[in-house]
Amino acid sequence: MNEPTAYPRPAVRNAAAVEIHHPAPLAPVQHAAPYAPVQPGSIPSVASVVLPDGRVVTGYAMEPAKPEPVAVKPAVSRTAVNIALGGIGFGAVCGGLFLLTAFITALTALITQLVILAAVVFGGWVAVQVFSASGHRGGTTVNIRKAVIKRNHFHG
Repeated sequence: MNEPTAYPRPAVRNAAAVEIHHPAPLAPVQHAAPYAPVQPGSIPSVASVVLPDGRVVTGYAMEPAKPEPVAVKPAVSRTAVNIALGGIGFGAVCGGLFLLTAFITALTALITQLVILAAVVFGGWVAVQVFSASGHRGGTTVNIRKAVIKRNHFHG
């Protein structure tokens, strides 16, 4: 009992309060008598059939299997209806997508034209400001009458 283990055992404080249970073996299971084949209550009649080639087949007569009643199928299957509805919906969406792309194209052209118009107007305003600066609209005017430049030095 004092074998080394990976986990320490808890210390028992009161040895009288510890109750030890030992497993008891179960009683063996008693099986019933083996199953014996049982004959049906009435023996079915044996039928013989002569085939066209002269062979004789003998066997028990069986009731023909009754097929389950077939549900009435609609004239057009649900799959075909769903495919048709999907095609109609796809056609409607394609028309809407075509209109959407046409609208986006027109909006892009409008924005491009507005940008070009703004560039022309702004460029024209800048040109007017540059070329109208030759007219004196105030400020200091300096007239240089005799300018002498000797050895790359200006003498005014």
